[in-house]
Amino acid sequence: MKIPVFVSSPTSLSPSQEAARTVIIQQLENNDLEPRALGRSDYPTELPLREVLLIARHCSGGIILGFEQFRAETGISKPGSIGEKRISTPVPFPTAWNHLESGILFGLRLPILVFREEGITGGVFDNGVSDVFIHPIPSPGIKGPAKDALRQVFQRWAGKVRDHYYDDRHA
Repeated sequence: MKIPVFVSSPTSLSPSQEAARTVIIQQLENNDLEPRALGRSDYPTELPLREVLLIARHCSGGIILGFEQFRAETGISKPGSIGEKRISTPVPFPTAWNHLESGILFGLRLPILVFREEGITGGVFDNGVSDVFIHPIPSPGIKGPAKDALRQVFQRWAGKVRDHYYDDRHA
C-alpha cells in the first residue's frame, strides 16, 4: 500500500510545467508514495477549502509546487506605504492555493517539501519562513548529479513521511 501525500499544484500547467510536475510525481512513485490533489485525484463534494483539509488529514506529507500562474509586467508594490516600489520588470506569482494548502499542511504538522520556479517568491516560497528548504523546480531532463541530489532529497523526506504514517497509525 502506498502512503498518501498531498501535492499542492495548479491543475492548469504549461507543457514544460507539466513535464516538471511529472518528474516530481515519478519521485513519489519511486518512494512508494501516492500523490493526492484536489482536482486531480480527488474531486470536491463540499467547499474546496474544506475538501483540501479532508484530503490533507488522510495524508502523511505534503509537497508544494510553486509554478508561475500569473505574471505582472509592471506595477507598484506596497502602494502608499514607506516601502512603495515601482515594478518595471515582469514578476511571476504562484497560485494562491499554494499558500492556503501549505498552511493547512503546516498546521497538521506534516513533513513538507517545497519547490518553486525561478522568480517565485512570497509566503511559503520565502527562505526562512519555515524550517523547510526551498528547492528549485527540477527540469524535465534532469540527469547526473542533479538527479542524484533530487533522489536524495526525496528519500530523506519520504523517511519523515513514513515516520509520520506509522507513528500516526500506531498512536
